Amino acid sequence: MREAIGEESRPLVAAGATENVHDLPHAQTRVLNRVGSPGNGSRLSEPGAPWTGRSDTARGPVDRDWLAATLSVLADKHKVPGAQLAVHRGGETVAVEVGELVHGGGVPVTRETAFPIGSISKAWTATLVMILVADGDLELDAPLDEHLPELDDLCGRLTLRQLLSHTSGFADIPELSTLSPTRYVREHCRRQDLVLAPGTGFSYSSRNYVLVGHLIETITGMSWWEAMESILLRPLRIDPAAIAGVAVGAPYARPIATGHSVNTTLGRTRPVQQSLAPAEAPAGALAISAVDLVALGLMHVGPGFPELLPAAYAEQMRQAVPGADPFGLADGWGSGLAVFRDGTTGWVGHDGNANGTSCYLRIDPAGGWVVALTTNASTGSSLWQDLRTELRRANIPLGAPGDDTALQAPAEPPAEPPLECVGSYSNGPTEWLVIAAPDGDLCLANRGELVARLAFYDDLGFVVQDLVSGQRQHVGRFLRDSITKRVEQLQILGRIARRTSPAVPAPRSPTGSLRRIFA
Repeated sequence: MREAIGEESRPLVAAGATENVHDLPHAQTRVLNRVGSPGNGSRLSEPGAPWTGRSDTARGPVDRDWLAATLSVLADKHKVPGAQLAVHRGGETVAVEVGELVHGGGVPVTRETAFPIGSISKAWTATLVMILVADGDLELDAPLDEHLPELDDLCGRLTLRQLLSHTSGFADIPELSTLSPTRYVREHCRRQDLVLAPGTGFSYSSRNYVLVGHLIETITGMSWWEAMESILLRPLRIDPAAIAGVAVGAPYARPIATGHSVNTTLGRTRPVQQSLAPAEAPAGALAISAVDLVALGLMHVGPGFPELLPAAYAEQMRQAVPGADPFGLADGWGSGLAVFRDGTTGWVGHDGNANGTSCYLRIDPAGGWVVALTTNASTGSSLWQDLRTELRRANIPLGAPGDDTALQAPAEPPAEPPLECVGSYSNGPTEWLVIAAPDGDLCLANRGELVARLAFYDDLGFVVQDLVSGQRQHVGRFLRDSITKRVEQLQILGRIARRTSPAVPAPRSPTGSLRRIFA
């Protein structure tokens, strides 16, 4: 079993790296410093102009001034109060920051500012449990009943690899719960909580990482937070911070950015509070910086940090699991990381959304690139899309699921809406209603409210369109039963929802955008 590491222990350094460049998150370098805070960054008339962004000097993987100006312009465009961006290659990291912790508060975002990273916490939890696998405490493909007898009727059916790759079959999380991890597992991780048989398909669910966190506690004898801090964060020289819901012994020394709900139409930006059930901390509680995310990414570049996680086990995290088809989210899913393909380039990473924050991590193990973005606004996802375009122009293609092409160019003319898809579909506490509109189009309703229109493009695949603006937001698809050939499942936002009834109650009038629930 991995022992807790004391404060006096020397943090690890990536093999082949030098401390005076980046590879420890708090190293001070000429490349890694604060750029672009209010009054401290140049501004361009449009992102990416006039320079392509690539550096031909020893200054780092990209030009720092260009990166700072691009981030500043995009933050202004999308009304993001504050953001951090870090790009690593060749032993050096360029890190830039813009904006402020709280809208109108005047306190600038710095390199040390921690952002609630939402579901990217899952990648950290996966790394932590993979360290235990490397130590011989756990096996990826062995049944978990020996360690988690509280699984009861699922004993012998679930493996760690299934949990890490979202192929366990669990529905998404229930409503906010105050249960302890053990009670949570007993009450919310049962056979009736499955939407798929274990190992038969992909359905994104935070329940998987509640179980992984509970497993870590069982093996180490520590709480998930204590294990995360002592086994992973401290060796990487990362000052620990987390959102509410995680008990810690002392106040955090580093500042934590506040999330914001942004309505660009009304020009309104409002701070929001974080909320997370304590048992769900392993799935979404961490608050760290973009540079900290790069530190995690470097475990997958070159030999990584072999003293902490041997390369063979890091590779297991990146290797796509057979049957894990995260349609609309990524091109595949490994044991803890999403897999993105862009031509011949393979990237891995994870997205994360806490309340009012949007954060992203991408890693190119072969090319040696790591890119991390943290933002404190609900519009950070739009900033990320534009940033990907700018980085692509700078010859840094970040990888994107092939299904993104459907967002750009659905079939013309659109495919005829298949009325056989009309009905109700359930994923745990979430029920989707598919309704035929008077004009023949199919619409999506949730909680009795029309939320989106479905534009079909190919073989029961569709684009989710905002009812008011018509903006394309996500892709999804309906799936047929392999034997009956009837439409039995809806896959949207990476979740599988099973058909429960063809009868659809009349919804209320349209209210706006489809709520993003991938957090």
